[in-house]
Amino acid sequence: MRFDRDTLREILDSITRNRSRSILTGFGVFWGVFMLMLLVGGGQGLRELLQKNFEGFAQNSCIVFASRTTKPYMGFEKGRRWDLTYGDVERLQNIVPELETVTPSISLWGQSVTRDEHTYARAVVRGERADYEMIETPSLMYGRFLNDSDVAQERKVCCIGKNVYMNLFPEGGDPCGKRICIDGSYYTVIGVNWRESGGIQINGSAADMVVIPVSIASRAYNLGNVVHMVCFTAKEGVTMSDITPRIREIISRAHYIDPTDEQALFLLNTQLIFGLVDNLFRGLNFLIWLIGLGTLLAGAIGVSNIMMVSVRERTTEIGIRRAIGATPNVILGQIISESIVLTLAAGLLGIAVSVGILAGVELAMTRDGILRAAFQVPFWTAVAAALLLTVLGVLAGLAPSLRAMKIKPVDAMRDE
Repeated sequence: MRFDRDTLREILDSITRNRSRSILTGFGVFWGVFMLMLLVGGGQGLRELLQKNFEGFAQNSCIVFASRTTKPYMGFEKGRRWDLTYGDVERLQNIVPELETVTPSISLWGQSVTRDEHTYARAVVRGERADYEMIETPSLMYGRFLNDSDVAQERKVCCIGKNVYMNLFPEGGDPCGKRICIDGSYYTVIGVNWRESGGIQINGSAADMVVIPVSIASRAYNLGNVVHMVCFTAKEGVTMSDITPRIREIISRAHYIDPTDEQALFLLNTQLIFGLVDNLFRGLNFLIWLIGLGTLLAGAIGVSNIMMVSVRERTTEIGIRRAIGATPNVILGQIISESIVLTLAAGLLGIAVSVGILAGVELAMTRDGILRAAFQVPFWTAVAAALLLTVLGVLAGLAPSLRAMKIKPVDAMRDE
């Protein structure tokens, strides 16, 4: 099949003469490609947006909370209150070798934090150890997070969240080294966690947090041996769901709780949440490609049907060309080339329009100069779409071109 300058001129002349039919032919392909690229780019942007909601959380972590019992057990009535303790942390560290990090956490809501004349009354004071950053990684704007020395030496230091910083330090700048007051006690700011609140919030928003050493929190608020939750991560290659029944058994036995009482001992397995998100987008991607390819196929069938009509209307022209020496391969090449040009041009236009719309969505999603999610069509996806359009153009023009090859000059003259 020749695709030289003369062939291209003939194709363009044919497209120009049948402008309305050409527009109708290309619209189906344009719409199919446009929808496919828009769905692919939109799906990628939504996935990135959702992943940013979970940004900073370990994907192989689990968090344990204590609640009232709902079942009687070993002589204890249901409805009994109980608390997690530092002993539970030690048990998990010693008995479950599959765990990598086990850390206690203390939370106190609605605390008032002040600095000079500035006040923030909705702070959440959290007592943590240095290894808590293995559970929820901070995004530090200034300074640092807690370290082991802060906890061991019971230093009065804190790492504050974004909202706390903006209310107590409206003038901006690095607050590290400055002091804030929490319930009558002064703490030195050592860092600012700028992480936004995401889809997972553990005992409050990260932006409202004032994190202090857990040793200070236990003593300042007279909690003794009590902790509000225990957080842990599994070692690489260990599935959290495989070890949570054993963890439930260990903690329940120590506190005389029925191991089947799931409401008394609540386990938040983040690995399951991330797995659900992955499965959701895997199914969404399959649906996107199914809809997009179906629309493309419908467009290609439309191209084939309209090209068939075009060949029928050009019977006389094709017959005359055959009579003056045009070979069947020349006729075949022209029809298929015309189908490829129409399909590819409409498809590339669809890619360009969809990329432009996705760029507008990106612009709308940009906040304070920061892009929240990239709504973009991957380069190789666009290349694959262009190659697929070429193949569909060949297939769409194949049946009309075979029909054109069968036209005999005598039959064409008789139709005239």
